[in-house]
Amino acid sequence: MKIAIASDHAGYELKRQLKEFFVKISFIDVGTFSEESVDYPDYAHKAIEQYNQGNCEKVILICGSGNGIQMTANKYKNIRCGLCWDPEIAQLARSHNNVNVIAMPARYISFNTAKEIVQTFLETPFEGGRHQKRIDKINYD
Repeated sequence: MKIAIASDHAGYELKRQLKEFFVKISFIDVGTFSEESVDYPDYAHKAIEQYNQGNCEKVILICGSGNGIQMTANKYKNIRCGLCWDPEIAQLARSHNNVNVIAMPARYISFNTAKEIVQTFLETPFEGGRHQKRIDKINYD
């Protein structure tokens, strides 16, 4: 499985730890590559570009609160990015909302919680049915 992963400076360390832990995942790391201050939209755009080009199956985004990087990702029509701060939220985001991207708040969760969120994101199937009908109503032209 290929996963695009990106962070700003606040999420850099958590991103590094996740990549080190999930050794069976092939990550496309689009940055950032240090804790030097950067702008989160730049890295969200790079990760979503990887998804839109078909280079990966899902995307993981990390910034301080998770909000800014999530808002950036959700500007793309084909992206459903859920802000996940615990595994239960990640499970619901996948099973009910069929998210293809998650955003995590590095300043508010532990590494262990982040591991559980990622594992849940990767393993939880979409339930379909009534949930698909709702997803179909999200995009507004």
